[in-house]
Amino acid sequence: MNGLPMERRPSEVLDASTDPAGAVAAAVDRLRAGGVVVLPTETVYGVAAVATDPDAVEEVFVRKGRPAERLVAVLVADVDQARSLAEVDERFERLAAAVWPGPLTMVVPRRPGAGLTLGLAADDGPATVGIRCPDHDLVRAIAAAVGPIATTSANRSGEATPADAASAAAVLGGGLLAVDGGPCTGVPSTVLDLTVDPARILRLGSLGPDDLAAAGVWVDR
Repeated sequence: MNGLPMERRPSEVLDASTDPAGAVAAAVDRLRAGGVVVLPTETVYGVAAVATDPDAVEEVFVRKGRPAERLVAVLVADVDQARSLAEVDERFERLAAAVWPGPLTMVVPRRPGAGLTLGLAADDGPATVGIRCPDHDLVRAIAAAVGPIATTSANRSGEATPADAASAAAVLGGGLLAVDGGPCTGVPSTVLDLTVDPARILRLGSLGPDDLAAAGVWVDR
């Protein structure tokens, strides 16, 4: 990824609790203009860009200091939006019905022509995408307006994620639009690989094997 100059000016922080519709509109405008925004979720704060905007996604990587081969996930408004990006199976459908919206990211084969830029995928395997429908009305409303949003935790790579919007924007270099949704101190989502059978947990979050089994999907322990 090419380097980008880091911003040093203060970020614009919007209080979503006092004007949620205004916060959504401002985030949508900034994303459509090719910007990067800090958003609250039910887990931790994320830094987001439109998933089909290569320059904006590149800025996410640069601000985080994230290696290009570590693909970022996509947040979607609903299951239909997820289906437009990925080739899903019965396991995906079971889990989406049982736990979405919620803290589960499912890694599935990417649809050809989906137009996503999520980092530099390896050339020796099929293209995949990690998809989550968050349990956060504001984020789902933004994704419904702009399309899937490439999102990763709002921190410098390898460091803890700040619990408040202003601090998250600051550690990423400043000069961002940050939507303040209050403290975000949850556990990052469980990441489940559905490109293999049985499925495999890549990152354990608040949902464990027993929760997935309750939805009818068993994982390789």
